Amino acid sequence: MKNLAKFLLFVLLVSAGISWLYDYRLRHGDLNLLSRRTPEKYTLASAPSVDSTVVASLEALNRERRTLVSSVIPSVVAVKTSKKIAIRRQYGLDPFEFFFRNQRPFRNPRDEALVQNSLGSGVIVTNEGHIITNNHVVDQVDEIEVQLSDGRTKKARLIGADSQVDLAVLKIDDPGVKPLKLADSDTVQAGDFVLAIGNPFGFDETVTDGIISSKGRPNRTDAFGDLLQTNAAINPGNSGGPLINLRGEVIGINVAIISRSGGSQGIGFAIPSNTVRTALESLLKQGRIIRGYLGIQTRPVQPGQNGAGSEGVLVDEVIPGSPAAEAQLQKGDIIRKFNGHEVKNLPALRSLIAQAGLNKKVELEIDRDAKPITVATEIKEEPIDYPTAQVSPRQERPQTPPEPNDQGETSGGLASIHVSDLTPDMARQLDLPNNARGVVVTNVDPDSGAAELQKGDVIEEINQQPVTSVSDYNKIVASLDSAQPQVLSVCRHRMRSFLVLRPR
Repeated sequence: MKNLAKFLLFVLLVSAGISWLYDYRLRHGDLNLLSRRTPEKYTLASAPSVDSTVVASLEALNRERRTLVSSVIPSVVAVKTSKKIAIRRQYGLDPFEFFFRNQRPFRNPRDEALVQNSLGSGVIVTNEGHIITNNHVVDQVDEIEVQLSDGRTKKARLIGADSQVDLAVLKIDDPGVKPLKLADSDTVQAGDFVLAIGNPFGFDETVTDGIISSKGRPNRTDAFGDLLQTNAAINPGNSGGPLINLRGEVIGINVAIISRSGGSQGIGFAIPSNTVRTALESLLKQGRIIRGYLGIQTRPVQPGQNGAGSEGVLVDEVIPGSPAAEAQLQKGDIIRKFNGHEVKNLPALRSLIAQAGLNKKVELEIDRDAKPITVATEIKEEPIDYPTAQVSPRQERPQTPPEPNDQGETSGGLASIHVSDLTPDMARQLDLPNNARGVVVTNVDPDSGAAELQKGDVIEEINQQPVTSVSDYNKIVASLDSAQPQVLSVCRHRMRSFLVLRPR
């Protein structure tokens, strides 16, 4: 027993000695276990590398840009939507049910709600709290909220929407809102400085800058001819946000991009503010967009055709009973002016017709057999069944519906893209927006020239023609000109973009 006590006392003394030695060397900095570090000597730069007087103009530009951004940010909102989707969930047998099956009857499957959320942008344009955004941001949703720049969240009401022009009007009740002015987009020119503001990927109040890259393209008869093109970075979540000029005015509403990656590649598009103003006033007054129409089908003017130059709109067909028929327009006429305004191309004519108002007399200056003629008519409301897409003579000829999986030689690279119908189950698996409609890409042949497409992509439109089924897809593809580029509207997960397939 005494030996055990001596051993324990020895251990205690040794432990106390080691502890004292450790503490001593720690206080005196001699402990090898701790690395010794000598403070580094450093001197920070005390003067800028460039004298501010040398870059005074750039400093002024910086201050002006800050002022511009800070003045418009309070008018830009994040649009948050949600939609409840019913799903069937099957419950299995629990352990108690195995042993007490007679006492605890098996539970039946029941419906549960899955909530899908999405995010877009918008801009306040009236003192009463009206907000402009894209229709595809708020289409077929159950709840809409907007988040203001100060962090407050407000419930929003959908006042009206139109899928064709892809605009929607929301309203919040807040007397302190700051609206932005809608500018005259007709005065916008390529090279003008612009800001794009929105909530890409959920990053609130993101500001990107660039220029107007192009507008009013004379070589396009699709929707792109009506849009403003910009190189300001636009990404998913920017939809519905404003494109701003130097005076803090809205010159456009960001709506789409062309991209091979799903993100910004410097080609973004915005709906011109004049189109926005016309749609806004129509939605607020009528609850829907009232469209005027002239009643013609057109094709581009060739240089030297019926007069010098390639500007104007060539009448290819006159719709019976239309305003154009009342004006006695004829096939081959070239419309040069509309109510005194120059008509450079079809998008310009569309814009002028939209701004003219219904049941108002308008004058058209046309060239007929190289002779100038002035005719008059009244713009009427477009009939519901009126074909909004301009078709070429080749497309007017009856097409033989293709057999499934037989798309012919005229389909170009699209013939090598294999698709299937989109089902609700597939939409959930692919994490698509609730308004996604189209066909799912199941395979892409390596030599098709469509490598930017991926399995699981959903093709929603081809050259602005909606695709709702494989049958639609086959019919549209069969009618395409393989020598022309094709524009696909593609949804990949929750991102939408445009892909251009060029002839090989």
